[in-house]
Amino acid sequence: MTDKPDQEESQAGAEAEEGWFHLDIHPQVFFISAALIIFFVVATIVFQQYLGNVFEQMQAGMSKYAGWFFIWTVNIVLIFILVLLAGRFGDIRLGGPDARPEFSTMGWFAMLFSAGMGIGLLFYGVAEPMFHYAANPLTEPGTTESVRKAMDITFLHWGLHPWAIYSLVALSLAFFSFNKGLPLSIRTAFYPLLGERIYGWPGNIIDILATVATLFGVATSLGLGVQQVNAGLDYLLGVGQSANIQVILIAGITGVATWSVVKGLDKGIRRLSEMNIAFAALLALFVFLVGPTLFIMNALLENIGYYIQHLPQLSTWNETYEQTQWQQGWTIFYWSWWIAWSPFVGMFIARVSHGRTIRQFIMGVLLVPTFITFLWITIFGNTALFIEMFGSGGISRAVQNNIPVSMFVMLENFPLSIVSSALSIVVIITFFVTSSDSGSMVIDIITSGGNPNPPVLSRLFWAIMEGAVAAALLMGGGLVALQTATITTGLPFAVVLLGMCVALYKGLSDYSAPQEFVLGDRKPEKEFKIKTRPPLDKTFGKRRLW
Repeated sequence: MTDKPDQEESQAGAEAEEGWFHLDIHPQVFFISAALIIFFVVATIVFQQYLGNVFEQMQAGMSKYAGWFFIWTVNIVLIFILVLLAGRFGDIRLGGPDARPEFSTMGWFAMLFSAGMGIGLLFYGVAEPMFHYAANPLTEPGTTESVRKAMDITFLHWGLHPWAIYSLVALSLAFFSFNKGLPLSIRTAFYPLLGERIYGWPGNIIDILATVATLFGVATSLGLGVQQVNAGLDYLLGVGQSANIQVILIAGITGVATWSVVKGLDKGIRRLSEMNIAFAALLALFVFLVGPTLFIMNALLENIGYYIQHLPQLSTWNETYEQTQWQQGWTIFYWSWWIAWSPFVGMFIARVSHGRTIRQFIMGVLLVPTFITFLWITIFGNTALFIEMFGSGGISRAVQNNIPVSMFVMLENFPLSIVSSALSIVVIITFFVTSSDSGSMVIDIITSGGNPNPPVLSRLFWAIMEGAVAAALLMGGGLVALQTATITTGLPFAVVLLGMCVALYKGLSDYSAPQEFVLGDRKPEKEFKIKTRPPLDKTFGKRRLW
């Protein structure tokens, strides 16, 4: 294994030789994906005055007729990941028996959590519990039971299910790439089912679906994040809230994200991830200390216990007998959002998880982030509920009127509200930047045919495209448009996830050691280490994707 200075010197030399204008793309995947996305952006801008109702009708129709399929899919994925955690494959090490982690445990946690949840938790951490407290189809509003159910529903949407989806995609990519020598691309996970056809159009279609789903999933988060940044700036500076201001903010923050894109994974994304985790922890600690501390500590244990008790019932509830439309705008949106995000987050987690065993991987990706998420939601959600029930109130009304402002309305109840609100804006922006550059890196890996170190120029292209799609969605229908885009792209990829379960189990069952796995008519290197393998833009085991 080469040491890190030698590796960095070699990488720098390669980049200097190739230059900024070097491109390494998979032609079919790159151009078809780009064409589909550009067509959507242009159509949205041209017909934006007509699209509000169209997006709303599409969201309602797809949620109504495909909601049951989303619910089945996420539950199957969670059960499958839990079986892998407790089963006989847990000791397999990603990268082979001698592989060791590329990043520290804390750096690993920071990157996967920033990519997986960041902006969404800031947007919904206060708002969602307040929404469910005020109205949900399972309890009477404003009661003690509605408080428990509000937190339980929020935990359902942000707990084990989304992280199980991420675990499945990330583990599939990491295993087939690091242990079996295949390119780091979504199609790779289907080698046990498709064989050599992953190099043809079946594989191309899978990667195109992954690219489009990833971009719209990331664009949804960017749209939510910029709405909250706009609300915070309006609270602090009185700049107003409008789609035009949000588009300007998207352009500015996307520009900031290019710095991290240019710096790369270790110097850019890792450092920004660690920085925004530190800022987020500082904000959470502030609310915990100045807020109802004892109430939060009591609520955390009760919330987790209630979630575990009611998880089987709530995760399989499908509005069959209530005949309401509530679930379409909440649970189905969340399941499709996580599925649409899964190629992005899964690819990113796979890229930074080399050297860990499958059991370590699942515990790190499924259990630890879930607990941190529960801690965050309890600190912010229960603090807002405490103020609403026992304090000055007003948060529920503010949330109903304007979701993005909910965090800042809650912070008004504490000292140094201007400082804490400013810190919130900084946290949102840093999560915005890490989501943008992580997303562009992952999309570029897919569209470059599995190159884990894609060229800077194409990463900049995808970073700009993410901002353009987020801006188009905001102008074409706001939050409803964001939700519709997520459901539309998440539905076909849900089918991909189910196929991925079958392929991963088959691959793990056939695996004994890296040197004993045969890929068609060739074998990968006897010792497969991410730091010593040849660059994928030149060759990957003497086989390219095209």
